[in-house]
Amino acid sequence: MAKKPLKITETVLRDAHQSLMATRLTTEQMLPIIDKMDKVGYHAVECWGGATFDASMRFLKEDPWERLRKFRDGFKNTKLQMLFRGQNILGYTHYADDVVEYFVQKSIANGIDIIRIFDCLNDLRNLKTCVDACKKEKGHSQIALSYTLGEAYTLDYWVDIAKRIEDMGADSICIKDMAGLLVPYEAERLVGALKENVDLPIELHTHYTSGVASMSCLKAVEAGCDIIDTAISPLALGTSQPATEVMVETFRGTEYDTGLDQNLLAEIAEYFTPIREEALQSGLLSTKVLGVNINTLRYQVPGGMLSNMVSQLKEQNAEDKFEEVLQEIPRVRKDLGEPPLVTPSSQIVGTQAVLNVLMGERYKVATKETKGILLGQYGQTVKPFNPEVVEKVLGDEAKNAITCRPADLIEPQLEKLESEMKEYKQQDEDVLSYALFPKQAIDFFKYRAAQQIGVDPEVADMKNGAYPV
Repeated sequence: MAKKPLKITETVLRDAHQSLMATRLTTEQMLPIIDKMDKVGYHAVECWGGATFDASMRFLKEDPWERLRKFRDGFKNTKLQMLFRGQNILGYTHYADDVVEYFVQKSIANGIDIIRIFDCLNDLRNLKTCVDACKKEKGHSQIALSYTLGEAYTLDYWVDIAKRIEDMGADSICIKDMAGLLVPYEAERLVGALKENVDLPIELHTHYTSGVASMSCLKAVEAGCDIIDTAISPLALGTSQPATEVMVETFRGTEYDTGLDQNLLAEIAEYFTPIREEALQSGLLSTKVLGVNINTLRYQVPGGMLSNMVSQLKEQNAEDKFEEVLQEIPRVRKDLGEPPLVTPSSQIVGTQAVLNVLMGERYKVATKETKGILLGQYGQTVKPFNPEVVEKVLGDEAKNAITCRPADLIEPQLEKLESEMKEYKQQDEDVLSYALFPKQAIDFFKYRAAQQIGVDPEVADMKNGAYPV
């Protein structure tokens, strides 16, 4: 039976610059190349969600909703895709269902076709509201498995969760390998098992951090993977994705041939090359994120988590404790139910491991977030918690632990949010910007208002209220 051609999702407008350049590409830098990108024939272009929403307002003084509308105007023939953190939406805490539903509605109304939804614990309860809302708005809901390693994460685990995703009504499944831990033959085994057990299209999203991503894509495609995520070469590799042109050439002339035009891809690469050079010269793109970090595979810890840990140890003049902390991370992870290490669980486990080592006594001090995981505030972990750690960290508070879906305890929030920010509101979507990032949104709304009346926002005193409302 002939295989279908491989499909490509291009990440340069979202995850590539998020991974390499702290999400600093401006809308104006991206718009001129959209017309060419639209002619390629990509399965989709990932261009929104993830950290782009926060970074747009916080660092670039841009309206993320306006960016999305401009992308939609430019991409006449290509599906637009976003990354969505389940009940966290694009923030770092759980929101009420009415906020999640309204965010999905407005994302699709402004131009998103495919919403990729994930949860840091792979707790599907935290994804259901978003999937149902996406279905209601006639969007494509893709559930991403936060891929990780550990004794709980067997092939049976992944197959079981994939079947439950299919039962939930999702339209496709993504293997989200955020740390570059999926090695080639495991990719072949995993994709093969998923294809045998579910009928949904399978997409692979991986990062080049550990150096194996292109090979893993090759083996995954041979095992039946339908779509892979790639980035145009100037913003590929390192902590980004495999290069689009390389993967297109790899499958040329085979049964998986993508049919994409290398000449057109070369023109797109040519456009991003000076942007890359400028970022290298300014230091926005560090050579540290461009190489292979084999420690990712040695310690099974994402690259971003490693660098975070190093800076925490530096601040305490305790860099000599690096190896000790690396050995403590898997122990803490096991104590906390063996969660995948992805935002925010990676930061929670990493910070707690640093504290355990620096204090000389495990869990002498526990962070608010560690307590939150043990109290069930993030959802259900795949393994039970270490009872001794629960006792030491929570004590009597353990009786307040929740077993329900965390969002079930959150009252509707939209009405209250609307009343809090109504003086700044210029469009329906503003309430959602405020819901996710209240301070950044208000600062941005003031900046926007100053621009509109011709006051120079760069010199206006935001803190002292010189921005008009």
